[in-house]
Amino acid sequence: MLLHVVNRSPASSRVFEQALTGMGPDDVLLLIEDGVQGALPQLVRYYAPIEGRLFALREDLEARGLLGRCAESVQVVDVDGFVTLTEEAERTVSWY
Repeated sequence: MLLHVVNRSPASSRVFEQALTGMGPDDVLLLIEDGVQGALPQLVRYYAPIEGRLFALREDLEARGLLGRCAESVQVVDVDGFVTLTEEAERTVSWY
C-alpha cells in the first residue's frame, strides 16, 4: 500500500487526476492543505474511483473552517492518524 498526498483542491488544479492515475488498488489518498476542499460534498465526486480510501487531515479542515462539512465517504484523520498512515505505507508519494 502506498500513501498518496494531495495538497491542491480539485476545483483549482488537475493534479488529483495524476494521483488517481498513479494509484494502485490498495493505495490510499490523503488530502492536506488546500486539498481538503476535495472532501466537500460538491467536490468529492472527483475521488469516486477510490471511495473508502480517501482521507482528509483534520487540522487543515479546521484551519479552513471546513470541519464537519465533509462528505460521509471521507475519513478524517488528525496528525497522529497521518503518522499512522505513513507508518503503514510502503512509501509516500506527494502530488503538488
